[in-house]
Amino acid sequence: MLAAVCHGKKDLRIEAVAERALASGEVRVAIAYGGICNSDLQNYHYGSVGDIRLREPLILGHELSGTVVEVAPDVRGITVGMKAAIDPSRACLKCANCRAGRSNLCTDMWFLGCVRRFPHSQGGFSERIIVRHDQVVPVLQNTDLLKLSVAESLSVGLHGVTRAGPLTGKRVIVTGSGPIGLLTARAARHAGAVELVCTDVEDAPLAIAAEHMGATRVINVRRKPYDLAAYELDGGFFDVAFEASGTSDALLSLFRIVRRGGRIVQVGMPPPGTAPVPMDLLQARELELVGAFRANDEFRTAVHMIVNGNIDVTPILGGTYALAQAAEALELANDRSKVVKVNLAIGAG
Repeated sequence: MLAAVCHGKKDLRIEAVAERALASGEVRVAIAYGGICNSDLQNYHYGSVGDIRLREPLILGHELSGTVVEVAPDVRGITVGMKAAIDPSRACLKCANCRAGRSNLCTDMWFLGCVRRFPHSQGGFSERIIVRHDQVVPVLQNTDLLKLSVAESLSVGLHGVTRAGPLTGKRVIVTGSGPIGLLTARAARHAGAVELVCTDVEDAPLAIAAEHMGATRVINVRRKPYDLAAYELDGGFFDVAFEASGTSDALLSLFRIVRRGGRIVQVGMPPPGTAPVPMDLLQARELELVGAFRANDEFRTAVHMIVNGNIDVTPILGGTYALAQAAEALELANDRSKVVKVNLAIGAG
């Protein structure tokens, strides 16, 4: 089969990759669409994710949808021809975190297209992929598989909302309006936030936030860096903040605009050692700073929401490219002034 294989910085090759037979409990899926994520961009543009270097050729991609083409004899409930979303997380199901219902913190996780472990966990920008049966989430046959490929991104936003606690009647800010930030914002509104401010350094994603994601106000912090200052009055304005940009400046901006006793949820992944925390403000204002990493049961919730139209992910979609054009797609996806989410149409024809 053909796959988009990253060999290092700016070295992406469409290569023939050998396939293997299914093992017990496995399913083979023909990939229809694959969404380009920030980790794919980092591997392609820098040859690393944060300080973790690419050490062997890696098939990129973990935001996937497709059609089941083969099922191991012992798998029940999944049949050939089913459309499905692919959960990129293959947790061990045995460690203490998995047993406690927090499989996103699994100590032996295989996450598609990930360089965190070695040998690397190969991804799904390929014509077909083999996954464990519980990673396959079947959907109705009339489901739009392009929209479905956004389920993983939406699940990250939903998990951030889970970590925030109840949002009904709350005032919320989301810093960073990339795919995850926009979907976190939409999830927050869906969860009951009454005021929602979204920030970014580009106008294009902020327009999407205002028109489609429920933002009550948007702020371009590059052009109007002082617009946030008004929210510092009277001890802070927001009940909850979601930091989705992964930048230290965005995180630091939140400690005076979140009310005393409020909560900050770190959703974006900052580079190692780049986000110092003002502990004096954290302590004196009794702020809660919590992390949100990937997703847990929220993946199936995200699939349900997309299939049932509870959350429309269409506004973030910025176009599709053939597998052979993967390098071109990765270049475009890095330009946030033009697009939010770019997808590969691998077997969508």
